[in-house]
Amino acid sequence: MLKKIIYISLIILAGFSSLVFAQEKTVVGDADAKKMLLGKHLLSLQWISWDYFGTTNITNKAGVLYLKGEQKQHGGSDFVKIDGTITSIDKKEFKFEGTIVTQISYINGGKPCTRSGEINFAITGKRKYWRLQEMTNPCDEAVDYVDIYFR
Repeated sequence: MLKKIIYISLIILAGFSSLVFAQEKTVVGDADAKKMLLGKHLLSLQWISWDYFGTTNITNKAGVLYLKGEQKQHGGSDFVKIDGTITSIDKKEFKFEGTIVTQISYINGGKPCTRSGEINFAITGKRKYWRLQEMTNPCDEAVDYVDIYFR
């Protein structure tokens, strides 16, 4: 009897744990915007360069959009890295849950600075990219333009 109770408890626990760790699907408010987001894009942080770019890749796995990318300084240690999931998409913006890490030699003493949580990107005016909306660097007095370019 005790074995049966333990067995049933384990099955119930396994069922609940899969619910806890299940990723919510990306909420799509605009199908064309989703289509525009999927795939490879150029990535830039103005402190590194606007002459050469990094790349990001946005993939769809079971209805969840994942974003991962980086830009590295040529011949130096500066970088921007982005990694996480896109939680919602609208015509001119998307919400991202994850991290953006920047490291610039003359900002924050040259140490990495991490943003994490819900982060917003938007298209403004006639720009051909989505720009990070939380531009104020949380680790120093600087404004970071993290841009993801249209294909």
